[in-house]
Amino acid sequence: MNLFVFGLVSIAVLYVLLGFRPEKYSMNGKVKQRFTWHRNWRQFFALGGLLIVGASCMSSVPTGHTGIVTTFGKVENYTFEAGVHAKLPWQDVVIMDNRNQKGTLDMSCFSSDIQEVDIVYSINYQIQKSNAQTIYRTIGEDYYETVMVPRIQEAVKSVIAQYTADELVERRDELSSKILAILVEDLQAYNIEVVSTAVENIDFTDAFTAAVEAKQVAAQNKLQAEIAQQQAIMEENAAAERKVIAAQAAAETDKIEAEAEAEIRRIAADAAAYVGQKDAEVNKLLANSLTDVLIRYYLIQQWDGKLPETFVGDGDPLSILDIAAFAQGAQGAQPDAAE
Repeated sequence: MNLFVFGLVSIAVLYVLLGFRPEKYSMNGKVKQRFTWHRNWRQFFALGGLLIVGASCMSSVPTGHTGIVTTFGKVENYTFEAGVHAKLPWQDVVIMDNRNQKGTLDMSCFSSDIQEVDIVYSINYQIQKSNAQTIYRTIGEDYYETVMVPRIQEAVKSVIAQYTADELVERRDELSSKILAILVEDLQAYNIEVVSTAVENIDFTDAFTAAVEAKQVAAQNKLQAEIAQQQAIMEENAAAERKVIAAQAAAETDKIEAEAEAEIRRIAADAAAYVGQKDAEVNKLLANSLTDVLIRYYLIQQWDGKLPETFVGDGDPLSILDIAAFAQGAQGAQPDAAE
């Protein structure tokens, strides 16, 4: 509409100013110059004005944007897509960006244990294209500062207050999910879609950071001590287990040696018993084979043929003669006696 008004004013001004042109005339023998109005310029001025007015009836909407049409400030119930559109000269077109946009906020919050936390929070969002005119009518072009910033700050601070400072670091993903759920529900009521959010940075005070670092160092030292203790216990257990295994091995070895020795003694006893039985059998067979004739034969074999000069005993001293006689008879029968 501003262009339309400018076109009308331009026509009027040009009609007045450019309608004059200089002319020379003579007065008292002197040539002078004056401006004279010429009505034939009006057609040229009208053409220029029409061009300006015609331009005010066209509107261009960039790609990724929506054109909100207003008539004397009143929002129409239709919008313009990207491209060139015709409109009435007294209508204006407000360009609304419906692409994915990003906003970043820096804010200070307090955790549940009253620790001050500096948060850098970012949000990707876009307006609902079909309701762009509603957003403009109810909120305006500056909807980010008017609606989104307060809602984001409220959501972030309310969720941060539910966690201790230590939990904010350990449960960062859970923190982001809770904030996202709140913002999706809140901004949906304003026809704004939340694409994604992120807690880009969490910063604590220097005193708290130093305390956390000291705590981590203490925890690390404790962990190293526990590991060293566990290693020592494992080594002691391993040494004790080796002793048990060695004792069991020694006992098993002694058992095996004792069993081997017992087996050897049994075998030796069985062998000795067998030898005894063998000797007894031999002696029995030998005893059964001895006869009086054979005994006298072996006796005669050992006699040198000399009679003793003396004889002691109750027997008959002449019995030796029987032996001599037997020896003579046995020499002829030696083969039979041997049998």
